[in-house]
Amino acid sequence: MAARMNGKSPLEDPVNAAHAWARYRWLMRLMLTITVAVVAIAMLVIYTQADNVSPHFFIAVALGIGASMLLMSALMGLVFLSNGTGHDASVDNSLDSLDPANPPRDRRRLGWREED
Repeated sequence: MAARMNGKSPLEDPVNAAHAWARYRWLMRLMLTITVAVVAIAMLVIYTQADNVSPHFFIAVALGIGASMLLMSALMGLVFLSNGTGHDASVDNSLDSLDPANPPRDRRRLGWREED
């Protein structure tokens, strides 16, 4: 099911797309740096607080924290990219006709009675 578009998406312009993707890559590099710092701090805290911990525990915690943070930052970055470029606004929301505050023009087609 393809989404209908009101007009051209701003991401179809190569200049806008290049700027948006460059900003996304910058955000991902920043989040990678923050993720590495958080994982290092977590490893240091676990090392100093826990006695006799298996190396597998350190690996699991590092991979868990790292994968979670990078996945969340990638998805939120895509949300920021889509909204910040105006791509979200260019998509037609076909469910507007189901909104009671915005009824369709032809009410008889849906079996609605006209009120006097």
